[in-house]
Amino acid sequence: MVLFLVERTVSLPLAEAWRRLTEWPRHGAVVPLTRVTVVTPPPTGVGTVFVAHTGVGPLSFADPMEVTLWRPPGADGPGLCRLEKRGEVVRGWAELEVRPGPGGRARVVWREEIGIRFLPRLFDGVVHAVSRRVFGRAADRLLTMA
Repeated sequence: MVLFLVERTVSLPLAEAWRRLTEWPRHGAVVPLTRVTVVTPPPTGVGTVFVAHTGVGPLSFADPMEVTLWRPPGADGPGLCRLEKRGEVVRGWAELEVRPGPGGRARVVWREEIGIRFLPRLFDGVVHAVSRRVFGRAADRLLTMA
């Protein structure tokens, strides 16, 4: 398992940063070769399940995730969402946190522990670097998309 962290400070209200990060189908628009399907009916909350389908044709896999903690930001308080990855290929968890930052901006923290089944620990450094880059770019794009 590899743990990585992505942090951003953006000129958005907490609620808007939260919305942009937690509208799950939007993730498919920013993660390469991925589409996201929400399996459970709205609204999002504990128990929401969605699946990220990544790849092309036979070289693809499903990454099902379940929301296990759902605490949207309050007036000026932080928000936290925890996802458990329940797939055959990708395991682990992710936490998306939105909290007040300097100058009225939003501070976003994306923590993720990811493990890829059948991939030896020898590749942990590569998984860390690639994951941090891909999800860092995804966070940037999600936070700039209206």
